[in-house]
Amino acid sequence: MQPSAFFPNASSYVGPHGEPPLSRTGFIVLSIIMAFFTGPAIILNATVIIVSLMHKQLRQPLNYALVNMAVADLGTAMTGGVLSVVNNAQGYFSLGRTGCVMEGFAVSLFGITSLCTVALIAVERMFVVCKPLGQMTFQNKHAAGGIALSWLWSLTWNLPPLFGWGRYELEGVGTSCAPDWHSRDPKIVSYILAYFAVCFALPFAVIVASYTKLMWTLHQVSKLACLEGGAVAKGEVKVAFMVVLMVLTFLISWLPYATLAMVVVSNPDVEIHPLVGTVPVYLAKSSTVYNPLIYIYLNKQFRKYAVPFLLCGKDTSVDDEASEVTMTAETATSKVSPA
Repeated sequence: MQPSAFFPNASSYVGPHGEPPLSRTGFIVLSIIMAFFTGPAIILNATVIIVSLMHKQLRQPLNYALVNMAVADLGTAMTGGVLSVVNNAQGYFSLGRTGCVMEGFAVSLFGITSLCTVALIAVERMFVVCKPLGQMTFQNKHAAGGIALSWLWSLTWNLPPLFGWGRYELEGVGTSCAPDWHSRDPKIVSYILAYFAVCFALPFAVIVASYTKLMWTLHQVSKLACLEGGAVAKGEVKVAFMVVLMVLTFLISWLPYATLAMVVVSNPDVEIHPLVGTVPVYLAKSSTVYNPLIYIYLNKQFRKYAVPFLLCGKDTSVDDEASEVTMTAETATSKVSPA
C-alpha cells in the first residue's frame, strides 16, 4: 500500500504528477547503500557487546561507555538501518502511521543516546589525562551514572512528540521517519529548535571543550619536558590524530543533518529535493559503523579480543602502537604533575 493511505503529508514525497521522488533503480541503489552500512554496523557493534560479556578484563569503567555506545548504535542499525533497507527496496514506507512513529522514536532514542555517549567518552578522556580534580579517577559508579544520564536525556527529549509537542514524520524520499522539521506549526518548530539545542549543539560543545582541554594539557606537558626520548610529543601526535578523526567523523555524520533541519525550520519556503534531504539522513545513520571502528579498533584491550572473535578464533599480530595513546598521555601527565 502506498504511503498516501497513511500520511497526510505524503504529497511531499511525490512529484507534481504523483510520480515517486526516485526511480525504481534509485530506490534500489539507496537500499544497497544502506545495507552496506547496516550489515557491518550490526556485526561490529554486536561483537563489542558479546566480547565485553565474555571477558571480564574488559569490564572497566572507561570501557562501559564504549559498550553503551555499541548498544545504542546496534539499536539504530537494527531499527533505522534494517527498515531503511527494506523500505527502499519496496520504494515507499510500508509500516503505516504507527510504524512511522515507532521507527522515528526508536531511531531518535538510540541516535541521541549514542551522541551523548560520545560526549561522555570525551569527558572521561579529559578527566583521565588532564586530571582537573586532582587524582580523582573514574569508577564504576561514575560510568554507570554517565550511561544512565545519556539514556535519560535522550528519552526525555524524544518522548514529547508522542504527547503532542513535535511529531514524527516521513523524511527524505519518504522511506524513513524522524522528528518533523518541515512543519510550519509554531509548536512543532519550537520543539525542533529545543531539540537541536540540547541534543546536538550541547553534546558537540562538550566534545569540543573536553578535547580542547585535552590537547592543551598535552601541549603543555610536551613543552615542560621531553620524557622518555620524545614519548610525550609522539603521544601528543597520536592523540591529535584520534581527536581530529573523532571530531571530523562527528561533523560529517551529524552536521549536514542538523544544518539542513535548521535551514528548513528558519526558511520554510526553501525548496529541497527529497534526495538532497535523504543524504544527510544516511550520513547520520552511517555513524553506527564509524564509532566501533574508531573507538574499538584503536583500543588495545578490545582489539585483543574482538579481532580473534571476528576471525572465528584465529589469532593475529596487530600493531598495538596506536592504542597506547591514553596510557602514554597519563604517564606523561603524572610525571610532570606536582606532588
